[in-house]
Amino acid sequence: MSAARLSAVILAAGKGTRLKTEQPKVLHEVCGRPMLAYVIDACRAAGVQQCVVVVGHGKDEVIRAFADDPDITWVEQNPQHGTGHAAMVCRPELEGRFDDVLVLCGDGPLIRSETLRELLERHLAEDCAATLATAVLEDPGSYGRIWRDSDGQLRGIVEFGDANAQQRAIREINPSYYCFKLADLLAALEQVKPNNVKNEYYITDALAILIGAGRRVQALTAVPPEDVFSINSRQDLALVNRVMRDRIMARLMSAGVTIVDPANTWIDDRATIGADTVVYPFTYISGPARVGRACRIGPFALLSGAAAIPDHGTGAPCLGSFS
Repeated sequence: MSAARLSAVILAAGKGTRLKTEQPKVLHEVCGRPMLAYVIDACRAAGVQQCVVVVGHGKDEVIRAFADDPDITWVEQNPQHGTGHAAMVCRPELEGRFDDVLVLCGDGPLIRSETLRELLERHLAEDCAATLATAVLEDPGSYGRIWRDSDGQLRGIVEFGDANAQQRAIREINPSYYCFKLADLLAALEQVKPNNVKNEYYITDALAILIGAGRRVQALTAVPPEDVFSINSRQDLALVNRVMRDRIMARLMSAGVTIVDPANTWIDDRATIGADTVVYPFTYISGPARVGRACRIGPFALLSGAAAIPDHGTGAPCLGSFS
């Protein structure tokens, strides 16, 4: 990729009403970490130089949760008038400082840096005004639908609430992974109007304005279906935790850790475990615990917080460490 100045606007102002919670939605934990943390990590791993996080409901609580991270710029959206409006309020933090900007949702912890890199590479290589990554789902649910012409060129995105029966039958959906040339985004946002059933400013209307102006806008099918989960209920949250847990286990096992029974093991995303360690069933490893090489953990072990197990490369006995 070129050395474009790259920022990300992460939308994190939502209340999470359907979760029936007073806690800000983006602070609900997935495998031990706030879901917002995964989005920020993916952006940084993809080369983003500055994350601008848009907050609203519970803003002080969200900012406090990331107090140890000095590289986040916080912008308040108050009142909240949609995704396009959220991008509008970030203008002072972006204009003149960046060339391109990702616009992402803060409640999508399954996002992968690899997907963002693919999106950015296409966007920069083909000099697009805007590029989005899409997914194809067997059951597209209430996601916005990708509207293409007969040649497969992007015509726009139709929000589910505004879609007719034919459009709702489309299986290619918008998981809200956008990349814009900043100048094009800001110019388009000036023309966005709240002409929809929710009377909100949609970021998707900025895409339609760019397409209508003849600017180059592309959509690539790059988001794996298993990465597309909307967390709108406690059941959804449990499902995403299970998917993330499987990812963590797969990463550790690929690095040489034996996990005897992954279905009955829980490991925090922040934990580190050395190669040749064996983790036995009913083990719970929480927080940034550190386990060395060739250890034996469990069964029925609890490691929490700053717990540290040193290397035991010669075959130490089972370390059922409760704390």
